[in-house]
Amino acid sequence: MASAQDPTSQTPSSRLEETLSTSARVEELSDSDYEEMETLTRHEEANQAYLKSITSPIEDLLDTASSEVQDETLRAVMPFLIGNPNDFDLNSYGLPTLQREKHVKFLKQSLGPFPPQFAAMDASRPWVVYWCMQGLTALGQDISEYSDRVVSTFSSAQHPEGGFGGGHGQLPHLAATYAAILSLVIVGTEEAYASINRQTMYSYLGRMKQVDGGFTMSPNGEEDIRGAFCALVALSLLNLPLELPPDAPARQHGLTSFLDNLGEWVSRCQTYEGGISAAPGNEAHGAYAFCGLGCLSIMGPPKDTINKWLDVPALINWLNSRQSCPEGGFHGRGNKLVDGCYSHWVGGCWALVEAAAGKGIWNRAALGRYILSAAQFKKGGLVDKPGKRPDAYHTCYNLAGLSWAQYDWKYEKSEGERGELDAPYHWQLDGEYTEDVVWDNGDMVNRVHPVFVVPFGKAESCRKWFEEQTWSSKGTG
Repeated sequence: MASAQDPTSQTPSSRLEETLSTSARVEELSDSDYEEMETLTRHEEANQAYLKSITSPIEDLLDTASSEVQDETLRAVMPFLIGNPNDFDLNSYGLPTLQREKHVKFLKQSLGPFPPQFAAMDASRPWVVYWCMQGLTALGQDISEYSDRVVSTFSSAQHPEGGFGGGHGQLPHLAATYAAILSLVIVGTEEAYASINRQTMYSYLGRMKQVDGGFTMSPNGEEDIRGAFCALVALSLLNLPLELPPDAPARQHGLTSFLDNLGEWVSRCQTYEGGISAAPGNEAHGAYAFCGLGCLSIMGPPKDTINKWLDVPALINWLNSRQSCPEGGFHGRGNKLVDGCYSHWVGGCWALVEAAAGKGIWNRAALGRYILSAAQFKKGGLVDKPGKRPDAYHTCYNLAGLSWAQYDWKYEKSEGERGELDAPYHWQLDGEYTEDVVWDNGDMVNRVHPVFVVPFGKAESCRKWFEEQTWSSKGTG
């Protein structure tokens, strides 16, 4: 016979009443939860008051594996949001200043030789170069000293049949191709542009195009939203024809253009939650949201393409739900932890969404607060969250997120066409963001292109250079 405490002996209604009971489930947070420090400075008191003002007064007492990890994360993050454990200089808002020189030093070191234990990163070398180049330029550094090295690195990584691999002799992959092209765009020299074989690239991209509209990441590889975005980045920057190459397998099924069925495929990647997944039927994810929005923003003006192919109100709701509270940074999926890389992957979505739906729909100051207070490593570089080690990936994308917070963008379709897939070249700076800021001039980073995530102006220069070249699918140029 079941005991009185056995839940199986309870009726469904009584178990539900117990689960929802205020005494068993929730309690109101007291002031003592915010007063763990004995003596607070004026800035710490202000930070503490801010955090209290945005935190829900109700705490869920149902312990789960996820809630326990979230509580651990808050215990790690809160001292940085309230105080200054790294003893950084503070700006006029009482937050740590951007440690520019330390981050520059860290990124330059990341471009040097790696120890043997980094062998697993061999296929990711194009990404390391891109993260470092983009991070350095965001910090205002002249990267011309690396120009020859970058061109040499990617000349050897370019595959004879098109695209780029992780290094010499490695098979091509659209992720490596994306990182390689953007690195060469950042270098921005004629030598860098000319090192890209557009003819083999065109053929390679044609082989990645799938009948359902999407793209695979590599020959016979996975088909996901990254492939669509990376392919369109290459097609647009290199000014390649939209017509599929004659040998593209998709032609055997009646497709003639790289854009055939693509909008419909991206639309099917939007989930019931409102976010965008890697492929139809998968879970929504912050990085895939940026890839999907970036893809649509290359296909045409965001106001047209994003509103045509996506449920924008549902998307906005999902993106807003990705901003962690009280941390202020973003997480990539529901029930996940704050992570500095999503400062870009989710934070970067907002300029594209605002071009489609209007401005003022996300909390820039909270993101800036998280990056400056909690994402800067004491010795240089930026991190996922306090307690983690810095790396080039999180450094690059935290800095990009800071740029998204600091600048306003607008999309204006100018008169005249620049050719196919010219939509990304109509973005204009709409000034610095000036409302409820938490950064000083010394904390500002450089402008970043909303779609390509390279220094603003670099993508335009690249596209212009390729527009001036004679195109032949069999020749050079």
